[in-house]
Amino acid sequence: MNPVTDSEIERGLVETAKRVLPGGTFGNVASNVVIREGHGGRVWDESGREYVDFLLGSGPMLVGHAHPEVTAAAQARIAQGTTFVEAVPCAEQVRFVSTGSEADLYAMRAARAFRKRDKILKFEGGYHGMSDYSLMSLAPKRPGNFPQPIPDSAGIPRSVREEVLVAPFNDIEAVAAMVREHRDELAGVILEPFQRIIPPLPGFLEGLRTITAEHGIPLIFDEVVTGFRFAYGGAQEYYGVIPDLCTLGKVIGGGFPLAAIARRAEIMSHFDRDRVGDDGFLMQVGTLSGNPVAAAAGLATLEILRRPGAYEGLFATGRELMSTLAGLLDRNGLMAQVTGEPPLFDVVFTGDPVRDYRGTLRGDAGMSRRFNALLRERGVLKGESKYYVSLAHTPEDIRHTCDAWASALEVLAAN
Repeated sequence: MNPVTDSEIERGLVETAKRVLPGGTFGNVASNVVIREGHGGRVWDESGREYVDFLLGSGPMLVGHAHPEVTAAAQARIAQGTTFVEAVPCAEQVRFVSTGSEADLYAMRAARAFRKRDKILKFEGGYHGMSDYSLMSLAPKRPGNFPQPIPDSAGIPRSVREEVLVAPFNDIEAVAAMVREHRDELAGVILEPFQRIIPPLPGFLEGLRTITAEHGIPLIFDEVVTGFRFAYGGAQEYYGVIPDLCTLGKVIGGGFPLAAIARRAEIMSHFDRDRVGDDGFLMQVGTLSGNPVAAAAGLATLEILRRPGAYEGLFATGRELMSTLAGLLDRNGLMAQVTGEPPLFDVVFTGDPVRDYRGTLRGDAGMSRRFNALLRERGVLKGESKYYVSLAHTPEDIRHTCDAWASALEVLAAN
């Protein structure tokens, strides 16, 4: 027996959960239980009730909660550094998962449940994780004819190709024509509002918002990369276009595994069986969805980003880096485009503007690989196709990077 009555704190948390989480829960425990802490084989809720725990966080706590050896190892790793909703304009409710792939998968599924249609329109070159729907025309070596998708991986059922349409990014006329033609089949339109390193052309996102709203088709922004990076409210705040759903990841977990699907309650209600019934219910349960360590790290990260001057500093660093890189490329007579936004950019070795995926294919990939390799030799590490700018990058870091660019570009220009 647990005769303790609900505390004011627990009652408040339950009410908040009912407001912001579909069904008031993460999906794997009763909505009126809010666990505060766990030790060994027991947990305590926010009202102080003690439970012998056979849920075990949906199974992973095989050695018990807060095992001293596990805790010590985690603390030691955290001290060394990790993999180094109210802010989001479209978010009325949120559902937590562990990865961006999951978030995008569930966002598309929610759109299908809401519209009772199957087809998803995505954009060539757009990345939305590792699901079958997402791995269509992400990086086709030989792009085909729109709107036919090209699978990016073995093991994807042929039937999936019939449920995906592919459009060119930044071509609003082509997209509008596809939406009008397939409006009765489309469940939703998903895109990165800033696709990889390519900004939207003026009017593109606004036009997409208009055409999808005109036909009642949910517009999904994949903000796993841009969320909290371009502005505290993400790309939707930065570009001033509000989608119907969005997905969040990376920054939201502060380097820990946390992602989310967010949007208006009408669509998110499909996660709540009591509201939509069995036929409309969208099942979503994850062992580590909304885990407290990731949530705490994410909240701490967002608190830092809320501080005055955070984004001003981030953008100032990015602008300095982009300007310097463009100047060095020009000085060395190399045909190249520095493309992106200050928090996230790269260089494409081409003389042509880069406005879509096919524009990136016109770049000299071999030159990019050599440049990246030369930079690693000079102490600058980046991914294959991105510079992620950080609040932690110091003036000395910027000087070192610019010196490395200057040296590496001289080598490239000489060969």
